[in-house]
Amino acid sequence: MKDKEQEMGKNEGMKLLIIDDEVEFAATLCRRLQLRNIDAVDAHSGQEGLVLLTEIHPNIVILDLKMHDMSGLDVLEKIKTYDATIEVIMLTGHGSVRAGIEAGEKGAFDYMIKPVDLPDLLVKIAEAVKKQIEGDEGRG
Repeated sequence: MKDKEQEMGKNEGMKLLIIDDEVEFAATLCRRLQLRNIDAVDAHSGQEGLVLLTEIHPNIVILDLKMHDMSGLDVLEKIKTYDATIEVIMLTGHGSVRAGIEAGEKGAFDYMIKPVDLPDLLVKIAEAVKKQIEGDEGRG
């Protein structure tokens, strides 16, 4: 029982925001993360994501590169301007090396190609959280 309680509390305090205009993908990913006790919320446009960003103050953002209303790279810049400590994992179905490099230069934690394998994404989320915690300890 204790192991289960520890597992349940492992993601306590983490808030994750998914910004992707593929509504079904974002909603499904959100539910799958919630089943793993991750406090996840989804937004279906860059603009909606930026509004939610200021309301929920996430630790991690999973962000689509290409959306109808605005570029994921533009959203990434706005996220980093709002709070540089938020780690952003970029996702794209239209992967290119150049886009990945540009995302990294603008402060993305990582860049993954859709369809993303959930266990791989969970590893990236855990790495992003670890980086964020280590950064907090360095500032504190």
